[in-house]
Amino acid sequence: MNVRTGTAPGTAATTAHQARASLHSLDTLAERTHEELDALYRAAAVSASMRAVDGPLVGRMLTVRGVPSALARPLRRWAAAPSFVWEGKTFQAASDAQGTGHNRVNVPGVLGRQSLFPFATSFGPSALDGAPTLILDYDLDVNPGFIRRIHDEIREVSPGVFLGPAMWKTGRGGAGDKVMVLWFALDGRLS
Repeated sequence: MNVRTGTAPGTAATTAHQARASLHSLDTLAERTHEELDALYRAAAVSASMRAVDGPLVGRMLTVRGVPSALARPLRRWAAAPSFVWEGKTFQAASDAQGTGHNRVNVPGVLGRQSLFPFATSFGPSALDGAPTLILDYDLDVNPGFIRRIHDEIREVSPGVFLGPAMWKTGRGGAGDKVMVLWFALDGRLS
């Protein structure tokens, strides 16, 4: 039984799911609207193990909510350029259910390549739809206060390709609602 699709291996449903899923890449995801990414995320599967994201994954910011269309296209081009400061995330599974990670940034001539803003990983309910997801928890003592208010989560939309919302925790100490800020994607096949 396939944990993610609920079908037996080799069935037509599994084959159709795999064919559909193999079409996603950072480039094709970057062409989608906020609404399309939301629908894709809600239909995506959560990985069965934290080990599915082990290692360095190449990242791409896809779309920022509320950005006027005149700025959206240049912002997407910049996010795909080698000069964009965020390179992705690196994950380390401690077990099938938990792990850690950090963001990789590159600011040539200033900071160079850095591993910044660590996070803990676990499975839990999505802030978007309540369904299972892989949560990236930045609420760690080593992070500055503004980073501790970030809530990221990811689901697998293609083998090795993960889509996620980045949200801002509102309220005192980040204890309130989570407000959608942007969509990002990670690709483990490009590492």
